[in-house]
This record gives sequence, structure tokens and C-alpha cells, in this order.
Amino acid sequence: MLLYEHPLSSYAQKVKIALREKGLDFRVETPAALGTGTAGGAFAAASPRNEVPTLIDGEARIFDSTIILEYLEDKHPSPALLPRDPAARAEARMIEDLCDTLYEAVNWGLSEIRWFGRAEGEQAETMKATAARQTAELQTWLTDKLGDRRWFNGESFGWADLSVAPYLNRSFFYGLGTPAGSPLAKWRERLIERPSVAATFNEFEMAAAGMANAHERLASGQIRREYRDHRLEWMMKSGGLQIVLDGLAKNNIRFTWPLG
Repeated sequence: MLLYEHPLSSYAQKVKIALREKGLDFRVETPAALGTGTAGGAFAAASPRNEVPTLIDGEARIFDSTIILEYLEDKHPSPALLPRDPAARAEARMIEDLCDTLYEAVNWGLSEIRWFGRAEGEQAETMKATAARQTAELQTWLTDKLGDRRWFNGESFGWADLSVAPYLNRSFFYGLGTPAGSPLAKWRERLIERPSVAATFNEFEMAAAGMANAHERLASGQIRREYRDHRLEWMMKSGGLQIVLDGLAKNNIRFTWPLG
């Protein structure tokens, strides 16, 4: 199997953890021109939105992290990542959906400010404070979902856990993690003991170390950041209206195919 990905993508991290948990052999490739919306070749043919992750498995061409997880669960049901109970399965999918939309948007917004320099001075500090409050709300919700269980998935690690993993880990990376000894901090300690997670997080950290000049690449036109659905909503409600307008004027933001 070939997985088109980028180590910083939380969506790709989910899939890599699942592949590793299932003990499947795969290789990874970061498509040339990823982040511009103009990547071509086999990747673009398989992913019309020019987004990672995209999985190539024989004749199968699959994009979207959730659909890839479903494909892997269908084709390689053991070890199972989804619990058997229908209500528990729905719970895992709801946790995934919230993290993939609301939590991802907050983390992504912070990266726009911290790495890509979309805001400076008072505006940046105000937006980062807003993101911190939102992160705390999301973490409170997740703490309630975890309860006194060892894993979000229930008795064993699974779908819900790998869906939370990249987002909560990035909060810790940004200095917005929960206090030591908190339920989420303890869960994360258990999480990073898993080889599948440790390898994936190590790849994230190595890629993050190379983001020091990200704002220069944006300014030079090498990158056009994708402002899709929940990300655009986050900008609009969190003080980033002018950022969106400036990005449109400078042509360094883009929207999902086929609109631009």
C-alpha cells in the first residue's frame, strides 16, 4: 500500500496509527507541490481535492481519512478498531467527527498564526487567547467522554483513541495541554507507549522542526493554504476576517476543488 501523506497532517496521522495497529505494510510519500492545490500525477488522479491522506491499495484509490479507516476496517477486520456494540461504535464515530472538524480547526488556526504569520501583535495574541479558551472547552468535553475508562474506545485502544490522538497531542505541542495528572494527560501517557503512536508522533515532531521558515514560503507564493469549511468558520468567528480578506487579495489562500 502507498499512503500519500504529510507528517503534520492530523488526518494522515490517524491513518498511519491505524495501519500500524493492524500490522499492515505500507510506504509513505508526500506529493510534490502539496499545499499549493496544483499537485498532479497519480496523487491528483486519486484525490480530486488535492488533499492527504490518500491511500493506494492495488486498484483501490481512496481519499478522506474516515473513508480510509472504514476501508481498512472492512478489509482487515482484525485487530478490530471499532467496538462491537452499536452505541459504542456510534460514540467512537462522533468523537472522531468532532475532532476532525472543531478541534482540527482550532489547531489549524493556531498554525496559521504561529507558523505562517497570518497575524501579529495584539491581533495574534487575541486570537491565540481565543484558541486557548476553545481548546479548553474541547478538552473538557473529551474528559467527560473518557470518564473513568482507560481508553476512549472502551476496554481497549481503538478508533476513538486514534481519532483524538493527533489533535490532543498538537495541543500539548503548542503548550495547551491539560495539567499533569489530569485524565487526558494520563491517557496521553498511555497513548505514547504504543509503538504505532510513538512512531507517528516522532514523524510529526521532526516535520514541525522544519517549519521555522513557513511564513517565508507563504510570502513567496510557494504555498496556498486551504481554507475549507470548518477552518474558514474558525477564522470568521475567532477574529480572522481580515486575514481571510488579505489572503484572498494576495492569492495565498485557496478553497476546495472545484471552486478555486
